[in-house]
Amino acid sequence: MVPPIVQQDETLFEHEGFRYTVFPRQGGYPPNLEDPQTFAVLARTLARIHAVGAVRGFDARITLSTDRLGTDSRTFLLEGNWLPVDIEEAYATLTEHLLAEIRQRLPTDAYTQRIHGDCHMGNVLWRGDTPHFVDLDDCQMGPEIQDLWMLLSGEHHEREAQLSALLDAYLPFHEFELKTLDFIEPLRTLRIMHHAAWLARRWSDPAFPIAFPWFDSQRYWAEHILELREQQAALMEPPLQYLG
Repeated sequence: MVPPIVQQDETLFEHEGFRYTVFPRQGGYPPNLEDPQTFAVLARTLARIHAVGAVRGFDARITLSTDRLGTDSRTFLLEGNWLPVDIEEAYATLTEHLLAEIRQRLPTDAYTQRIHGDCHMGNVLWRGDTPHFVDLDDCQMGPEIQDLWMLLSGEHHEREAQLSALLDAYLPFHEFELKTLDFIEPLRTLRIMHHAAWLARRWSDPAFPIAFPWFDSQRYWAEHILELREQQAALMEPPLQYLG
């Protein structure tokens, strides 16, 4: 991890009502996940991060939950009239079914420890054969698989092979509950729902329309619903298996 700068034994400061933390500038580039050695190093590093994270819980961080990522996001978008009128009912019905399925698959009180929480490859800077993990905004209590599934891509059999290679490198450094492999598609679905609401909640920030000009368009919401329908099908597929 890239740690914050410490001054007078403190890392969290305040200025004119805003709390902030300063991190050293860290250069790097996204890791090449097609390189087996890079993939193994990432897996081992995450295992070591999780081993430290398992020692104790956070004092003041949230816990990953279906209600926060899914239900609250759905409510915000529907009550805020963010969706085009002609697809609002389709979104409401689809997400209601998705959340019902996710609640059956994703326990509310199991397999939670300190995790990075947003471990996509844009938050990993590769430099000197070493991954540097940045952006700790979404650090939370949650299952370790939340930090692992974003390393997987491709068709079901390709992701299963990647998963096995990942766990082969991960397991010597930290234990892993294989039951949580069933959490992957529920977690992916919650991330998709949460991201749409995250953009909507920040749309009044002048930087967001510039950075995300496609948001709040008819096409965006149509593609969002299509993506959620694909997730509905993915939830019905057998979970990935560790072949090791």
